[in-house]
Amino acid sequence: MFSATAIDTSNKPAFYKELATQLKALLEGEGDSVANAANTAALIYQMVPDLNWAGFYFLASEDELVLGPFQGKPACVRIAVGKGVCGKAIELDMSMLVKDVNEFPGHIACDADSRSELVVLLRDAEGAFGVLDLDSPLPGRFDKEDQAGIEKLAAIYVAACEFEDGDGD
Repeated sequence: MFSATAIDTSNKPAFYKELATQLKALLEGEGDSVANAANTAALIYQMVPDLNWAGFYFLASEDELVLGPFQGKPACVRIAVGKGVCGKAIELDMSMLVKDVNEFPGHIACDADSRSELVVLLRDAEGAFGVLDLDSPLPGRFDKEDQAGIEKLAAIYVAACEFEDGDGD
């Protein structure tokens, strides 16, 4: 049985390298995308400091994301592509690091306590099919080292899953 172990957070690259090792061990041998998303969100929420939300949104159609497994307060169920940080990440086909969500045009405040947000794309051979979204109550919580680390975790999640039709579903 998997057991997460405490990781020193003072060195972000080393922290994310160890977290990636733990995530690979957690997902090893399991191909179910929902189970893996649930465990990925739980591990990130428990191990990454200063988060108030961690979870997934998946493309339900070419113009809408739908909520997937997450940890934190209840969240917005559907987000239009191009709206909010998650929808904008899909529209622009890139990760989004927002130091102050109150300064982001069109930010969707699912949790009024959130002050910064990091959204990374989930990609397969067909392109982006969803996002991994992290929120923090601290302004400026995320930086490029966090983005690189979370992008690696998102790639580990995608690699572990056995998607039935190749588009993240």
